[in-house]
Amino acid sequence: MTHLAVFGILGVLTRYLLQKLFGPGVVGVTSNQTILYLDLPSNMVGSFLMGWFGVVFKGDISYMSDHLAIGLSTGYLGSLTTFSGWNQKMLELSVEGHWVFVLLGFLIGLFLAAYSIIVGVETAKGFRKLLERSSGCGITSSGTSWRVDSHKRHLVVLAVFSLMLISLWSVSGVLLREEFSSDSSEAQLWLACIVGPLGVWIRWFLARLNGRGLGRMGLLKWFPFGTLIANVSAACVMAALSTVKKEVDTKTCDIVATGIQFGLLGCLSTVSTFIAEFNAMRESKYPWRAYTYAMVTICTSFGLGTLIYSVPVWTKGYK
Repeated sequence: MTHLAVFGILGVLTRYLLQKLFGPGVVGVTSNQTILYLDLPSNMVGSFLMGWFGVVFKGDISYMSDHLAIGLSTGYLGSLTTFSGWNQKMLELSVEGHWVFVLLGFLIGLFLAAYSIIVGVETAKGFRKLLERSSGCGITSSGTSWRVDSHKRHLVVLAVFSLMLISLWSVSGVLLREEFSSDSSEAQLWLACIVGPLGVWIRWFLARLNGRGLGRMGLLKWFPFGTLIANVSAACVMAALSTVKKEVDTKTCDIVATGIQFGLLGCLSTVSTFIAEFNAMRESKYPWRAYTYAMVTICTSFGLGTLIYSVPVWTKGYK
């Protein structure tokens, strides 16, 4: 659990940096007013890296350490990407009447994430071949000395991750207190780092529902219900908190709600896992399953989000 928390916090920090880098303040590629939403770069980068560490090199990493494999894919990449943030930005565009932007935002967002993992898989396969040729032996065999295969090594890894988690939480707590007292927007980031691991843990628990299907008969085993529940629930709670921010409209409420949205809900929802499942279905014998899965996830999240966020904004005239 500690390794998931550590990688989750690192994912939150990376997502924040990518938002700032590609946002209006620096490069200016993404914004809240266009189809290129703020979390698009992190979703693309996370999907690309999922092709590397969650598909091609997953077996090799698992051979060395299951904790590292799960930490990278579920913890880091799952927290680096966010479905709830993507859905919320589309809801905000719909409230302003930009329905064409909403449609294009979902289509382009899905296409870019899907293509990112394809490029990630292909480049990773090429890099893997280069490594095998240069080393003259398999990657797995060359990494045997780094394998965490004993009780002592497991304890060492656990101790390292525990110290890292305590350090990250301590630093985040101190900075949160300083920034919160000065009413700085940076307080949202440090609160996100504190609550983010909870979202990772919930998503990791829900992942157990994937592949089980419905009922005793196990209907629809191909459908990843765990990921669906994580993404839809995070999108709904994020929409609810956005409505609360409109209603309360105070600095404190905005900091707390945004911190929870960016941290807990951003880590609870994921695009990297969602797009990896989408890509696997697309390459299977039944490619229609991929588009069914994507449609169900997007339509359910956006539909419920409209009821929770858009309808109150329209009826009460929030600005």
